[in-house]
Amino acid sequence: MADEHNVNLTAGIPETVLMPEDPEARAALAAALTEPIDVRRDAVAAVAAGWPRDLDAWARLGQLGRDDIERYACFRVGYHRGLDRLRQSGWRGSGYVRWRHESNRGFLRALDGLARTAAAIGEVDEAQRCDEFLHQLEPAWDQIPPEEV
Repeated sequence: MADEHNVNLTAGIPETVLMPEDPEARAALAAALTEPIDVRRDAVAAVAAGWPRDLDAWARLGQLGRDDIERYACFRVGYHRGLDRLRQSGWRGSGYVRWRHESNRGFLRALDGLARTAAAIGEVDEAQRCDEFLHQLEPAWDQIPPEEV
């Protein structure tokens, strides 16, 4: 059941904040991201396998994918799991999902990655839909420094 405290309805457009990821998963992902580049992808994949509901693990795995298809698949998993988590958090298909909330970042990274990789594999309509959705959820997306994404 959704926790009604995850959606702010008092200040105009509703804003959804996802529940934080498992602290053990967060620590494992942080450690995996510090691994040398030649083993980093496998370390992040192990986190995604150990915590398959961790959105940021899927987004980071997408960023480390070996080719556009692998990246696309990982971002798509993160995106779809993120939609499920948003709905569980009370999201009803509209409103903000802001970057400023750390727990939202995995979903937003996955959505951004899905938009970019859809474009890379020629899925132009999907790329446009994802980019539009991303900017609806986080209108300030273009102001987020790329190194944070």
